[in-house]
Amino acid sequence: MEIKILGPGCPKCKQTEEVVRQALTETGVDANVEKVSDIMEIAGYGVFGTPAVVVDGEVKSVGKIPTKEEIKTWIEK
Repeated sequence: MEIKILGPGCPKCKQTEEVVRQALTETGVDANVEKVSDIMEIAGYGVFGTPAVVVDGEVKSVGKIPTKEEIKTWIEK
């Protein structure tokens, strides 16, 4: 599983990454988490608000910090 946190590195972006990592730990799901701060790469996802979360190429959240429960529904199969 590939999870990307899109954002320039603002506090909300860092908090989003933290919540994603907590959800992965709690569910035991193995995933590669990558921070993407390049504006052109972020725009390539059609995302114009950050933070954003992309799971396996699919944009799941834009412009807000998702809850741990939301993240768990995206990563549990």
